[in-house]
Amino acid sequence: MRKVIFAINMSIDGCIDHTRFSPGEGVEEYFTALVRDVDLIAYGRKMYELMFPYWTDPANRDTPLEDEFAERITGLDKIVFSRTLDSANYNTCIVNTDPVEELRKLKQAPGGNILISTVSMLPQLVEAGLIDEYRFVVHSVIVGQGTRLVEGSLPELLQLKLVESTVFNSGAVALRYLK
Repeated sequence: MRKVIFAINMSIDGCIDHTRFSPGEGVEEYFTALVRDVDLIAYGRKMYELMFPYWTDPANRDTPLEDEFAERITGLDKIVFSRTLDSANYNTCIVNTDPVEELRKLKQAPGGNILISTVSMLPQLVEAGLIDEYRFVVHSVIVGQGTRLVEGSLPELLQLKLVESTVFNSGAVALRYLK
């Protein structure tokens, strides 16, 4: 069975608006290593539209590590959960059916790890018990506005076990939890 990993950047106050802060030293390496170990990425429409075409444009990359990250995520198979998106590029399939059922099928299918990078469906994926691992990179900023990690509520308390933490020179902290 494939492992489903939820990973996201966020501010101290739980905002996940990637336009409000930058990754910083070490965080790019962290996420590049993470995408080396997956063979499918699942996005919501907003995150997909933020990531692509940004990472496909070489002008947005300044380092060999950013080149590797961009080439890896562009080349990987991706699904985007959306009821409004009409087309997608870069090895991306649009899924407009129930994300829980689709992810349940994908988890049972042969293959490597699945990376989830969307907060819009987080409560329903948590409720269905589909996420095996959570990775939060908390940046040393307080944004004060924008989309939060959990919009709305979870059906029950989600108890996680911290299995790894990494402090980056930028002040960001990567936290890895298992359920």
